[in-house]
Amino acid sequence: MIALAACSSSPTADGGGGGGGGRKGGKGKNADGAPVPVVTAVATSKNVPIEIQVVGNVEAYSTVSIKPQVSGQLNNVYITDGDYVNKGDKLFTIDARPFESQVAQAQANLLRSKALLAQAEANLQRDTAQERYARDLATRYAKLVEEGVISKDQGESQTTNANVLAQGLEADKAAIASAKAQIEADQANVGTLQLTVAYTNMSSPISGRTGNVTVKQGNIVTQNNTELMQILQVEPIYVTFAVPEARLADVKRYMGSGALPVVAKPQDGSGDAETGELAFIDNAVDTSTGTIKLKGMFKNTNRKLWPGQFVNVTLRLTTRGGAVVVPNQAVQTGQDGTFVYVVTQERKVEVRPVTTGPRVDLDLVIDKGLAAGETVVTEGQLRLQPGSSIQTKDGRGGGRGARGGDGGGDPKGKESKGKSPSS
Repeated sequence: MIALAACSSSPTADGGGGGGGGRKGGKGKNADGAPVPVVTAVATSKNVPIEIQVVGNVEAYSTVSIKPQVSGQLNNVYITDGDYVNKGDKLFTIDARPFESQVAQAQANLLRSKALLAQAEANLQRDTAQERYARDLATRYAKLVEEGVISKDQGESQTTNANVLAQGLEADKAAIASAKAQIEADQANVGTLQLTVAYTNMSSPISGRTGNVTVKQGNIVTQNNTELMQILQVEPIYVTFAVPEARLADVKRYMGSGALPVVAKPQDGSGDAETGELAFIDNAVDTSTGTIKLKGMFKNTNRKLWPGQFVNVTLRLTTRGGAVVVPNQAVQTGQDGTFVYVVTQERKVEVRPVTTGPRVDLDLVIDKGLAAGETVVTEGQLRLQPGSSIQTKDGRGGGRGARGGDGGGDPKGKESKGKSPSS
């Protein structure tokens, strides 16, 4: 028993034990001095998109409420709920007979006004001829009065008659002007009534999708009051979302280089992502939330985006070239900030403080503290401390790429490192 005890104590005296460094390797959770099994990954360099990911809401490009511009009975309904219509397609017809009779009456009044104008013009021509004759006669009578052939009263009577006829000419001109004004009023009235008749045929002002038709055929509708339905324009379509005001400067800066792409995808993950571009930035920050509203415009030719739908929105600002990337789980957080365990050439680990950048899927960008090609620990950090020896789970002691190894430790290798020289 004494001899066996002496043999078992020899590894400590010789500093034996695989990679643990004797008593130094036995500190902390790695108390037996054996290498700690870990999973490693190699930091890679690649082009990383700089993006803002938020939740957005699909919004119709335009919304039109269809209301009648005349009152009457709804005679025909040419569409059904949820139809897609084009601009100019017929939607409804209102009974036009009352308005057509008003048009006929207005046109008759217009004809009467034109007849009165013709009469006034004829009166003017007649009175002009009579006034001219009376004026000539008064001139002759004035000469006869001077010569003493006739009395002065007879001459003045002819002059007065000529003046009366001249005033009649002014009345005729006023009647003509009044008739012309009446004609213009009648023409305007005819145009208004004809427009009213046109309003009885209701067409779509935009291309889009119809909603629920609230009034059925045969009902009475009221001018500018009864809403028949709404039409939403969905090609193109908006996706509205809000970003923190701290990112506004980045958005404005990168917009100066060109249109920023916006990607929208349903929240349930079904369907393909739709790609559009940033089209609108609100003119003020919402002080209650500290965010600013943005809109992306999408062609939506396949009509996959639906008004009111919530989607996951990704606004891509730019692409960072040659960024150092490691798996998310490689980055740890301590009292002094974020750090990673870097594997040295001696198969030991050292703590490396790092500055992290944006997250890209399952990877994290390292802005400072790590270089491409260095190996970091992604699993097993809880058993590590600075200077600990490590062993990857596949037993080779080396990194296994971007996601590390997935095998267990090699029993034979572990046994050979645990044997002492005396054994």
